[in-house]
Amino acid sequence: MAVVTSRARRSRGRVRHRIGIRRSWGLTLGTGVLLLYSLLPLVWLLVNATKTQEGLRASFGLWFASDFALFDNIARVLTYDDGVFLRWLLNTLLYVVVGAGGATLISTIGGYGLAKFDFAGKKIVFAVIIGAVAVPGTALAVPTFLLFSSAQLTNNPLAVIIPSLVAPFGLYLMWVYSTDAIPNDLLDAARVDGASELRTFRTIGLPLLGPGVVTVLLFTTVSNWNNYFLPLIMIRNPDWYPLTVGINSWNMQASTAGGEAIFDLVITGSLLMIIPIIAIFLVLQRYWQSGLAAGGVKQ
Repeated sequence: MAVVTSRARRSRGRVRHRIGIRRSWGLTLGTGVLLLYSLLPLVWLLVNATKTQEGLRASFGLWFASDFALFDNIARVLTYDDGVFLRWLLNTLLYVVVGAGGATLISTIGGYGLAKFDFAGKKIVFAVIIGAVAVPGTALAVPTFLLFSSAQLTNNPLAVIIPSLVAPFGLYLMWVYSTDAIPNDLLDAARVDGASELRTFRTIGLPLLGPGVVTVLLFTTVSNWNNYFLPLIMIRNPDWYPLTVGINSWNMQASTAGGEAIFDLVITGSLLMIIPIIAIFLVLQRYWQSGLAAGGVKQ
């Protein structure tokens, strides 16, 4: 009887091992497909940024041409039209630093307050925030334009910055994160010791919210860096274009009467545009991952 039981256990172990192998292969294959899907556009962009205008038309899109013009293309991007690309870069940095930074600050303070203070109408506020998260930003672009147009605030940076300060998803994320990340007993102890609410938030709440703040900052930074539709309808002066709208205006030159086709500069400019976002993720990911790992350890 013991021998039969032992054989049955070994048989079940072999079956589980084979199932585990099949699942492992399936998971690896699925992950590989997703990785290829994610990296293919980046590879295409990197490869074609090394080509001249003639090389783009004469070569295969996923392989290099006979001429290598990456550094020449970068120099032309930075100097074309009196270096307007650098002006667009500074505009984008302005929109991101003020817009994303302000949205993160507002989301952090608002999420902390909504999580740790009780007041009348809190459930209504929660419903409004959830509803705002469900509404796509493009659906609000035209009403926002009409509102700013009536206030004569269009065609200047405020028309892009002020709407960017409102981040419903960031507020909701910080609300949920603050609820579990900050123990109420710790706040009560600080209040008993005589600390003000502002000092309690600065010295106790904010350090514990680090991973959530970094997450919201990443989301808002990417959203503002890639913002296209709002500045497209708000800004008419090319001197205030962000990179998204400015590079697209280069792309549209070929379809205008007498316009110059500069697709090599469009591709190279797009490559330069994504480098800061990659750098931001590489810099901030260690704070994000370490904070999430620390939150997963039971104290």
